[in-house]
Amino acid sequence: MGKKINIIGAGLAGLSAGCYLEMNGYDTEIFELHTMPGGLCTSWKRGDYIFDGCIDFFYGTNPAYNFYHIWNELIDMKRLEIFHYPEYRRIEDKNGQFIRVLTNLDELEQELLEKAPEDRAVIAEFIGLARKFLTLSEMPNDKAPDSRGLKKWDQILVSEFTKKCKNPLLAKTIGYIFAPEVSVSFLMMLLVSWHQKNAGYPIGGSLKFSRLIEKRYLELGGKIHYNSRVKKILTKDNSAKGVLLENGKTYPADIVISAADGYTTIFEMLEGKYTDEKILNAYENCMPTPSFLLVSLGISRTFPEVPHRLIFPLEKTLVIDPVTSDEDIMLRVFGFDPTVAPEGKTVINCFISTGHYKYWVDLRENNREKYKQEKNRIADEVIDILEKRFGNVKSHVEVTDVCTPASVIRYTNNWQGSIMGWWYTIKNVLPGLEDFYMAGQWIDGGGLSVAIESGRNVAQIICKKDKKKFTTSHY
Repeated sequence: MGKKINIIGAGLAGLSAGCYLEMNGYDTEIFELHTMPGGLCTSWKRGDYIFDGCIDFFYGTNPAYNFYHIWNELIDMKRLEIFHYPEYRRIEDKNGQFIRVLTNLDELEQELLEKAPEDRAVIAEFIGLARKFLTLSEMPNDKAPDSRGLKKWDQILVSEFTKKCKNPLLAKTIGYIFAPEVSVSFLMMLLVSWHQKNAGYPIGGSLKFSRLIEKRYLELGGKIHYNSRVKKILTKDNSAKGVLLENGKTYPADIVISAADGYTTIFEMLEGKYTDEKILNAYENCMPTPSFLLVSLGISRTFPEVPHRLIFPLEKTLVIDPVTSDEDIMLRVFGFDPTVAPEGKTVINCFISTGHYKYWVDLRENNREKYKQEKNRIADEVIDILEKRFGNVKSHVEVTDVCTPASVIRYTNNWQGSIMGWWYTIKNVLPGLEDFYMAGQWIDGGGLSVAIESGRNVAQIICKKDKKKFTTSHY
């Protein structure tokens, strides 16, 4: 057996690192604070319903493209049923006008031109840019045209691009295809992936998806310790030597990988001893992606006329917490996944972004009764909104669940309850510490394929350092 490697965190990055290291002859163990795998990639059962807090789509669902085959190293992709959205999202304005975000580029172009003809030039630029990215993605790397003209879009945010729009609904739509804070390049690659049917939703949802990777890791010979929170990363002579759990048990290792929360890893498990100016600046001055509330409803009726995702303006502002309020509501209707609700029933959830994680953490710790009241208040307001919009909803709500930033922190320990870590990447090693690596959203940003690649990259680095050829196996 090869070197002993301890991995902290059984989210997708940790599971990925474990799988690839086992494929390459290393002896690995994963330590996870929760009772199940996946981290943020999870779902939970309430009564007859499954509520999902993660996967909207994942990249790499088409066997014609490379990342499908990376997934196939971890999951039997032929057995995974994928739903590809024909219409990803519908966005309305206060006058009831709407634009559909269609996933076929030709159809999307026609939709945008029909709904915002005064922005013909902007639409031509937007769709033309997507087609350039499509052409680039379809060509072999050694034959791809010069892409330097597209590089500038890495530095331009979608929020900046939308300022070109005369039509406010078009600006809103482009901004919320994904998020205004991402680069135009990111948005283009997303549109390309949808067009290629290379980004879709796995029927069964997030926990089922995580369990498939857990299964692969265990079959490869790995071992997972659940309910095992790591208190400290053991070091000697500035080299990682194992982990100490909160229960007092120690597990020695030749190498330690943290695929856990970045702040906890650096400033608690390692006591802030291995940092530099860039790391300190990130955690002191930079904002991670925000946390969220997720209101999930199990409803004993169907909504065949409602798109899978819908954003529409509210008649009255929805107050979330002392610094967060929404003028629009974002709904997700799970009629496309028959596994999350019994026949004739539906799950609808409402995602609400908030940066005020501390309010929810403090409220739960200091006034549990008010915490419950506030969760119930928000759920009731969302139900009232649905009742007014669709009718015949309130009497059919069978199950209600509200996840807050406090819930995210309790179950994943993510700093500030962040949903996707940083918007940018940082190094996966710490200055002055040998035999230690990091992986996951606090290194490479959020997203399923990013997490998998983050773990895979660490495994490759370790193999290279040990002068071993990196090898993989697949289904």
